[in-house]
Amino acid sequence: MIDEAQRIANIGLSLKLMRDEIGARVIASGSASFDLADKISEPLTGRARTFMLYPLAYEEIKIRYARALPETMLGELLRFGMFPRVHTLGSNEEKENYLYEYINNYLYKDILSFSGVRKPKKAVDLLSLLALQIGSEVKISELAQNLAISQQSVGRYLEIFEKMFVLVNLRGFSRNLRKEICKTSKYYFTDIGLRNALIRNFNPLKLRQDAGALFENFFIIEKIKKSANQAQPANFYFWRTYDQKEIDLIEERGGKLIGYECKFSAKKQTVAPLDWKRSYANAEFKSITSENFRKYLV
Repeated sequence: MIDEAQRIANIGLSLKLMRDEIGARVIASGSASFDLADKISEPLTGRARTFMLYPLAYEEIKIRYARALPETMLGELLRFGMFPRVHTLGSNEEKENYLYEYINNYLYKDILSFSGVRKPKKAVDLLSLLALQIGSEVKISELAQNLAISQQSVGRYLEIFEKMFVLVNLRGFSRNLRKEICKTSKYYFTDIGLRNALIRNFNPLKLRQDAGALFENFFIIEKIKKSANQAQPANFYFWRTYDQKEIDLIEERGGKLIGYECKFSAKKQTVAPLDWKRSYANAEFKSITSENFRKYLV
C-alpha cells in the first residue's frame, strides 16, 4: 500500500511497471483526488479502479454506540463528526484537540501542496465562512468581497476543497419550471467535526443555534456516502424556486426522483411544496427528522 501517492514523482509509471513486470496489486491512496488521478490515469488505463473513501458512515459507526440512547449518539456525531480517529479517543477534550490539530497541520499542509495557492490562510478563512453558511446558497462575489480576494481565487479554492474531499457542492435542480433556480450552489462539509473545529464550537446541541443546519449537513453527506459505499450511483441536488419554495436534497437515481426535507426537531411531518408535486408528479418526498432519519441511512 502506498499512502499519499500523488506526492511521488512518476507514480503512474511506477505503478504500471509494478503491475506489468511482477503482477503486483497495489493500493495507492491520496488525500487529493485530482492530483493522484492526473498522475496515474494514462499509464494505468485498464489496470486501475478508483474508490472514494469518505469518513465513517452512519451504518458503520452505529455499532460503536449500540448501548447509547439514540439522541446521545446523534449528538456526538453532530458535534465531533465521523473521522475514525475521533471515535477512538476517550474525552471530548481529546476529540476537540485532534480536530484542531487536523486543521492546523494536515489541512494547511495539503492546501500548500497545491500549485496556484498563494494565500493558504485566505483559503482556510474561506472554509470558515462556508462553515457559517451550511444550508445556504453561496455567492462567489460576496465571498470574494468578504475575504478581499478575487472571485477567480474563490472559485479556485472551492475547486481544491472539493478535490481534497473537504466540501461537497450541491447544484440546483431544474427540469420543468422556469422559476426553478439551477445556477447556484450549496456547499456541505464531508465531516461535521471539521466544520465545528473551524468555527471553534463544540457545544452540545441544546446550547446551539445551528442544530438544524448541522442535521441537514449530516443527512445529506450520509446519503452521498451511502450511494458511494453501496455502489449505487446517484445524482444529488437541492431544489428551490424564486418564490422561496425549497427542498433540501434531491436524489436522482435510475430515472426516479426523491426529495428529502430535513427538520431536526419537527413536531409534524413536512409536506412537499405544491410546485414540486405539480411539476414532478411521479417523484417521492420524504420528511426527515431526528426521529426517523435512521431508516433512510441503513
